[in-house]
Amino acid sequence: MLLRRALVLSSLGLLSFTAAQAATPAPGGTAPDFTLRALHGPNLRLKEQRGQVVLLNFWASWCGPCREEMPQLDRLYRKYQSAGFTLLGVSVDDDPKAAGAMADKLGVAFPVLLDSDKQVSKAYDLSAMPSTVLIDRDGRVRYLHRGYRDGFIATYEQQIRELLKD
Repeated sequence: MLLRRALVLSSLGLLSFTAAQAATPAPGGTAPDFTLRALHGPNLRLKEQRGQVVLLNFWASWCGPCREEMPQLDRLYRKYQSAGFTLLGVSVDDDPKAAGAMADKLGVAFPVLLDSDKQVSKAYDLSAMPSTVLIDRDGRVRYLHRGYRDGFIATYEQQIRELLKD
């Protein structure tokens, strides 16, 4: 009886692990939809961005690489916005004021969304900061980048251009 109960419990654990893995966005899969409050302006829903190439960038004000990356991302946003590209910066800061202060200090033009309760971050299975997800016009995850290193911006730009051609 104990062995049977252990097998049932372990099976349930395996099933919940498999379900969690299935929900993790992977290249080729549909990007998990969400609606988040914007720092400036109305709430934004990812699904409403269909038809655009979308770069989701998860960041926080306490993240040094995020501060380094954001001005470069803003240049990409300004360069490709008129071609059907949008960039959504998703702040995982607990305090929206910290996110706003950093975004304002850096002067970013792209929309900054607030994920204070971390629900979207969980849906995208964040394991590094920053994390960047490129989504095609049909809402499929095409590229996933965890962390940030020199040269990533050139890679992002190449991938954005490729997706804009599709």
